[in-house]
Amino acid sequence: MMSGTNLFPMFLKLAGRRCLVVGAGGIATAKIGSLVESGARVTVVAPWALEEVREWAEAKSIEWIEREFRASDLDGVFLAIAATSRVYVNHEVFAEASKRNILCNAVDDPPNCDFYFGAVVRRGDLQIAISTAGESPALAQRLQREIDERLDPSLGAWLGTVGQLRREILADYPASEARKGALRQLAHVQACESAECPARRAARRDARRAANAELTASASDKVRR
Repeated sequence: MMSGTNLFPMFLKLAGRRCLVVGAGGIATAKIGSLVESGARVTVVAPWALEEVREWAEAKSIEWIEREFRASDLDGVFLAIAATSRVYVNHEVFAEASKRNILCNAVDDPPNCDFYFGAVVRRGDLQIAISTAGESPALAQRLQREIDERLDPSLGAWLGTVGQLRREILADYPASEARKGALRQLAHVQACESAECPARRAARRDARRAANAELTASASDKVRR
Protein backbone atom coordinates (compact mmCIF):
# COMPACT_ATOMS: atom_id res chain seq x y z
CA MET A 1 0.00 0.00 0.00
CA MET A 2 1.42 3.40 -1.02
CA SER A 3 1.99 5.88 1.81
CA GLY A 4 1.18 8.85 -0.44
CA THR A 5 4.14 10.81 0.92
CA ASN A 6 5.65 12.97 -1.82
CA LEU A 7 9.01 14.30 -0.65
CA PHE A 8 11.06 17.07 -2.21
CA PRO A 9 14.70 15.91 -2.20
CA MET A 10 17.29 18.60 -1.51
CA PHE A 11 20.60 19.24 0.20
CA LEU A 12 20.32 22.10 2.68
CA LYS A 13 23.02 24.62 3.65
CA LEU A 14 22.94 25.03 7.44
CA ALA A 15 26.25 26.80 8.00
CA GLY A 16 25.69 29.63 10.48
CA ARG A 17 21.98 28.88 10.89
CA ARG A 18 20.52 28.33 14.35
CA CYS A 19 19.23 24.80 14.89
CA LEU A 20 17.59 23.42 18.01
CA VAL A 21 17.85 19.85 19.29
CA VAL A 22 15.65 18.87 22.21
CA GLY A 23 17.22 15.88 23.93
CA ALA A 24 20.80 14.78 24.48
CA GLY A 25 20.66 10.99 24.65
CA GLY A 26 21.91 8.43 22.17
CA ILE A 27 19.51 9.24 19.33
CA ALA A 28 19.89 12.99 19.78
CA THR A 29 23.69 12.74 19.83
CA ALA A 30 23.83 11.40 16.29
CA LYS A 31 21.63 14.26 15.07
CA ILE A 32 23.67 16.83 16.98
CA GLY A 33 26.84 15.47 15.41
CA SER A 34 25.48 15.77 11.88
CA LEU A 35 24.38 19.36 12.53
CA VAL A 36 27.78 20.31 13.97
CA GLU A 37 29.44 18.76 10.94
CA SER A 38 27.27 20.90 8.66
CA GLY A 39 28.42 24.08 10.39
CA ALA A 40 25.10 24.89 12.03
CA ARG A 41 24.84 26.93 15.23
CA VAL A 42 23.44 24.20 17.47
CA THR A 43 21.51 24.73 20.69
CA VAL A 44 20.69 21.63 22.74
CA VAL A 45 17.99 21.73 25.40
CA ALA A 46 17.98 18.81 27.86
CA PRO A 47 18.15 18.38 31.64
CA TRP A 48 21.02 15.87 31.19
CA ALA A 49 23.38 14.86 28.41
CA LEU A 50 25.68 12.08 27.32
CA GLU A 51 29.40 12.66 27.73
CA GLU A 52 29.89 13.37 24.02
CA VAL A 53 27.34 16.16 24.13
CA ARG A 54 28.96 17.58 27.27
CA GLU A 55 32.32 17.60 25.49
CA TRP A 56 30.87 19.49 22.52
CA ALA A 57 29.41 22.04 24.92
CA GLU A 58 32.72 22.43 26.78
CA ALA A 59 34.51 22.92 23.46
CA LYS A 60 31.91 25.59 22.51
CA SER A 61 30.89 23.56 19.45
CA ILE A 62 27.30 23.74 20.70
CA GLU A 63 25.29 25.55 23.34
CA TRP A 64 23.74 23.27 25.95
CA ILE A 65 20.83 24.62 28.00
CA GLU A 66 20.53 22.27 30.96
CA ARG A 67 16.77 22.15 31.57
CA GLU A 68 13.44 21.01 30.13
CA PHE A 69 12.12 22.34 26.82
CA ARG A 70 10.22 25.63 26.68
CA ALA A 71 8.30 26.93 23.67
CA SER A 72 10.46 30.07 23.72
CA ASP A 73 13.49 27.91 22.88
CA LEU A 74 12.21 27.96 19.30
CA ASP A 75 12.49 31.73 18.98
CA GLY A 76 14.84 32.57 16.11
CA VAL A 77 15.40 28.91 15.19
CA PHE A 78 15.69 27.83 11.55
CA LEU A 79 15.23 24.08 12.07
CA ALA A 80 14.32 21.87 15.03
CA ILE A 81 14.77 18.25 16.05
CA ALA A 82 12.84 16.59 18.85
CA ALA A 83 14.83 13.59 20.05
CA THR A 84 13.83 12.80 23.61
CA SER A 85 12.66 9.47 24.96
CA ARG A 86 9.31 11.03 25.91
CA VAL A 87 6.79 11.05 23.09
CA TYR A 88 4.67 13.84 24.58
CA VAL A 89 7.68 16.16 24.70
CA ASN A 90 8.53 15.42 21.07
CA HIS A 91 4.92 16.12 20.11
CA GLU A 92 5.03 19.41 21.99
CA VAL A 93 8.20 20.47 20.20
CA PHE A 94 6.69 19.60 16.82
CA ALA A 95 3.42 21.41 17.59
CA GLU A 96 5.19 24.56 18.76
CA ALA A 97 7.52 24.50 15.76
CA SER A 98 4.56 24.15 13.40
CA LYS A 99 2.95 27.27 14.90
CA ARG A 100 6.09 29.18 14.00
CA ASN A 101 6.50 27.62 10.53
CA ILE A 102 9.78 26.04 11.63
CA LEU A 103 10.74 22.75 9.98
CA CYS A 104 10.85 20.02 12.61
CA ASN A 105 11.72 16.34 12.85
CA ALA A 106 10.38 14.27 15.74
CA VAL A 107 12.71 11.29 15.63
CA ASP A 108 11.13 7.91 14.86
CA ASP A 109 7.69 9.53 14.54
CA PRO A 110 6.96 10.01 10.78
CA PRO A 111 3.56 11.75 11.20
CA ASN A 112 5.31 14.43 13.26
CA CYS A 113 8.11 15.16 10.80
CA ASP A 114 8.44 17.88 8.18
CA PHE A 115 11.59 16.18 6.91
CA TYR A 116 13.52 12.95 7.34
CA PHE A 117 17.17 12.16 7.86
CA GLY A 118 18.43 10.05 5.00
CA ALA A 119 21.07 7.34 5.19
CA VAL A 120 24.08 9.04 3.62
CA VAL A 121 27.14 7.77 1.76
CA ARG A 122 29.94 10.36 1.63
CA ARG A 123 33.04 10.73 -0.49
CA GLY A 124 34.27 14.27 0.07
CA ASP A 125 31.74 16.65 -1.50
CA LEU A 126 29.86 13.74 -3.02
CA GLN A 127 26.82 12.79 -0.93
CA ILE A 128 24.30 10.11 -1.79
CA ALA A 129 21.26 10.25 0.47
CA ILE A 130 18.64 7.51 0.73
CA SER A 131 15.18 8.02 2.19
CA THR A 132 12.24 5.67 2.67
CA ALA A 133 9.99 8.48 4.03
CA GLY A 134 10.26 6.84 7.42
CA GLU A 135 8.79 3.54 6.18
CA SER A 136 11.93 1.46 6.71
CA PRO A 137 15.11 3.11 8.04
CA ALA A 138 16.64 -0.38 8.11
CA LEU A 139 16.26 -0.67 4.33
CA ALA A 140 17.86 2.75 3.86
CA GLN A 141 20.79 1.64 6.02
CA ARG A 142 21.15 -1.60 4.07
CA LEU A 143 21.28 0.29 0.77
CA GLN A 144 23.73 2.73 2.33
CA ARG A 145 26.13 -0.12 3.17
CA GLU A 146 25.80 -1.64 -0.30
CA ILE A 147 26.51 1.64 -2.07
CA ASP A 148 29.36 2.45 0.30
CA GLU A 149 31.04 -0.86 -0.53
CA ARG A 150 30.84 -0.13 -4.26
CA LEU A 151 32.25 3.40 -4.30
CA ASP A 152 36.00 3.93 -4.60
CA PRO A 153 37.43 5.64 -1.47
CA SER A 154 39.35 8.07 -3.71
CA LEU A 155 36.17 9.36 -5.38
CA GLY A 156 35.98 12.42 -3.13
CA ALA A 157 39.50 13.56 -3.99
CA TRP A 158 38.81 12.98 -7.69
CA LEU A 159 35.63 15.05 -7.46
CA GLY A 160 37.54 17.94 -5.90
CA THR A 161 40.04 17.92 -8.78
CA VAL A 162 37.33 17.72 -11.43
CA GLY A 163 35.41 20.52 -9.70
CA GLN A 164 38.46 22.77 -9.93
CA LEU A 165 38.88 21.91 -13.60
CA ARG A 166 35.21 22.72 -14.19
CA ARG A 167 35.66 26.17 -12.60
CA GLU A 168 38.71 26.79 -14.82
CA ILE A 169 36.74 25.98 -17.97
CA LEU A 170 33.80 28.14 -16.85
CA ALA A 171 36.16 31.07 -16.25
CA ASP A 172 38.13 30.73 -19.48
CA TYR A 173 35.44 30.03 -22.09
CA PRO A 174 32.16 31.81 -22.88
CA ALA A 175 28.83 30.06 -22.45
CA SER A 176 28.08 27.85 -25.45
CA GLU A 177 26.85 24.39 -26.37
CA ALA A 178 30.48 23.46 -26.92
CA ARG A 179 31.42 24.45 -23.37
CA LYS A 180 28.38 22.60 -22.04
CA GLY A 181 29.52 19.46 -23.85
CA ALA A 182 33.06 19.79 -22.50
CA LEU A 183 31.71 20.10 -18.97
CA ARG A 184 29.62 16.96 -19.40
CA GLN A 185 32.74 15.07 -20.44
CA LEU A 186 34.40 15.90 -17.11
CA ALA A 187 32.38 13.14 -15.45
CA HIS A 188 34.56 10.70 -17.40
CA VAL A 189 37.95 12.40 -16.95
CA GLN A 190 40.66 10.62 -14.95
CA ALA A 191 42.00 13.92 -13.57
CA CYS A 192 44.92 14.45 -11.23
CA GLU A 193 45.85 17.51 -9.17
CA SER A 194 48.94 18.59 -11.11
CA ALA A 195 48.49 21.50 -13.53
CA GLU A 196 50.46 19.40 -16.04
CA CYS A 197 48.14 16.43 -15.65
CA PRO A 198 47.48 15.04 -19.16
CA ALA A 199 43.76 14.68 -18.44
CA ARG A 200 43.49 18.30 -17.28
CA ARG A 201 45.35 19.56 -20.31
CA ALA A 202 43.23 17.41 -22.63
CA ALA A 203 39.98 18.64 -21.07
CA ARG A 204 41.02 22.28 -21.47
CA ARG A 205 42.22 21.63 -25.02
CA ASP A 206 38.91 20.01 -25.96
CA ALA A 207 36.95 22.89 -24.44
CA ARG A 208 39.09 25.38 -26.37
CA ARG A 209 38.73 23.53 -29.66
CA ALA A 210 34.99 23.12 -29.24
CA ALA A 211 34.53 26.79 -28.35
CA ASN A 212 36.67 27.94 -31.28
CA ALA A 213 34.80 25.66 -33.67
CA GLU A 214 31.48 27.05 -32.50
CA LEU A 215 32.69 30.64 -32.87
CA THR A 216 33.95 29.89 -36.39
CA ALA A 217 30.66 28.31 -37.37
CA SER A 218 28.75 31.28 -35.98
CA ALA A 219 30.95 33.74 -37.92
CA SER A 220 30.52 31.77 -41.14
CA ASP A 221 26.77 31.76 -40.70
CA LYS A 222 26.75 35.55 -40.31
CA VAL A 223 28.81 35.92 -43.53
CA ARG A 224 26.37 33.76 -45.49
CA ARG A 225 23.53 35.94 -44.31
